[in-house]
Amino acid sequence: MILAAIIGVAVGVVVGVLGAGGGILSVPILVYVLGQQPHEAAAASLVIVVLTASVSIIPHARAGRVQWRDGLVFATLSALGSFVGARLSVSVDPGALMIAFGVLLAGVSVAMLRKAWRTRHEQRVAGHIRTDAVQPTKPLALLAAATATGLLTGFFGVGGGFAVVPMLVLVLHFSPKTATGTSSLIMIIASAVGLVARIGTGVELNWDIALAFAAASMAGGAVGAKLTTRANDAVLTLAFGILLAGVAAGTLIEATLGAAG
Repeated sequence: MILAAIIGVAVGVVVGVLGAGGGILSVPILVYVLGQQPHEAAAASLVIVVLTASVSIIPHARAGRVQWRDGLVFATLSALGSFVGARLSVSVDPGALMIAFGVLLAGVSVAMLRKAWRTRHEQRVAGHIRTDAVQPTKPLALLAAATATGLLTGFFGVGGGFAVVPMLVLVLHFSPKTATGTSSLIMIIASAVGLVARIGTGVELNWDIALAFAAASMAGGAVGAKLTTRANDAVLTLAFGILLAGVAAGTLIEATLGAAG
């Protein structure tokens, strides 16, 4: 529990700064550091993400970085996908689940790193930092992005921030800071649905570790959210991409070695 709390603080800071990281970090940590089974870790991760996002959204909301209408629509549309994904997840082999998780993270990291390069290039050409203005949302793009995110959230047991932020930035053209704040709202709803969907599936949950991790993560999330204001859009996107690449590499190595063993 002490180790879970220490790690939870670091995870919370990442969630607050980047609007994601709770699930993509806590799932591998719960499995490979704290010794939980993948399906058990997925359930615990959803508890951690719901509580951490509930705290980190407050500073974002005060700073005007939460698009409530689009966020609620996105979360509602993704809820069904999250429920279906959670039901499908429990039938997948744990080793295969972690390998698929790593492959997905690698793909998203590449997209975000490319986005960071383009954002930095645009800033240099324009000679100034981009604002947090949000472009009009296309209904079909919103529907597709929300549904895909919901499926990934429920299936992998993550809050969806790793998918929500890229979707909001790459598909719906939110600025990174606005995407970070809005993703907290979406993660709360999507994670709660994914957790409820696991009721009756036979997945056990270690509440002591989950709550210790979550309490520490909540503290870190409140701090991290305040740091976002000082960060540049390109830097946030780059940091997100690097984070995903690192977690993807570690997950794939551990999962492949476990499958070989």
